[in-house]
Order: sequence, then structure tokens, then C-alpha cells
Amino acid sequence: MDSEYPESVSVEISGCSKDDARVVFDTLCACFASDRCAEDVPEELSQTRPTVWLGTFDVADAHEGARPARLSSSVDADLQGGYWAVERFRRTLDSLFTVHDLSTASGDQEEELHVRLETKPG
Repeated sequence: MDSEYPESVSVEISGCSKDDARVVFDTLCACFASDRCAEDVPEELSQTRPTVWLGTFDVADAHEGARPARLSSSVDADLQGGYWAVERFRRTLDSLFTVHDLSTASGDQEEELHVRLETKPG
């Protein structure tokens, strides 16, 4: 793993309310160490322009016990990181949400994955 941050995944969340963004980040923070702490509440800075929320998660130090979360609507997320990190992060997302793969872009050492998250049925 030659990547500068081989065990971290950058996450951009968009296309959703600030409440759903918070649900996603809070759920992921229960699984991984992150630069987004519990007091870091997503805010909408503009009423007219779309808002994008960012977070970085360290997948090397995974925590157990996160439960599937309820979203009021679907959430678009862009994941970027090393192949191993993105794969591990994607498996965690699968356990928490219904995940729809929208697109993938692969580079030499990094992968980008665009997904749509929805509440798991049941």
C-alpha cells in the first residue's frame, strides 16, 4: 500500500437534508474513527446552492455495534480512498444501509465509488 492514506476513506455526502447527513455521519462514526466528532453537526449554509458535507474515516480501527439507521430520504455519497479501505468501508455501509452502486472510477492506487444510501427494509 503505497498510498499516502491507505487506511482512510474520504466521504462526500450530498443530495439530502442536514438531518440525514447527520444520521449517516453519526452511524459511520460509531464504526470508525473520524475527523467528524459528535459535536460536529452538519449545517446548511445556503438555501439556494446544494450543500456537500465532508468527512474522513480511518477504516483500520473499526468498532463494532453500529446499528442500521433510518433515513427520511436517499443520500448520495462519494467515497474515495485506497482499494482495501474503500472495500472495507463499502462492506460496513452494506451492513447499515441499502446501498446502490451508481458509478466507480479506478486509479493506480485509489478508487472512487459513488453510491446511494437508503434505509434498510424491515
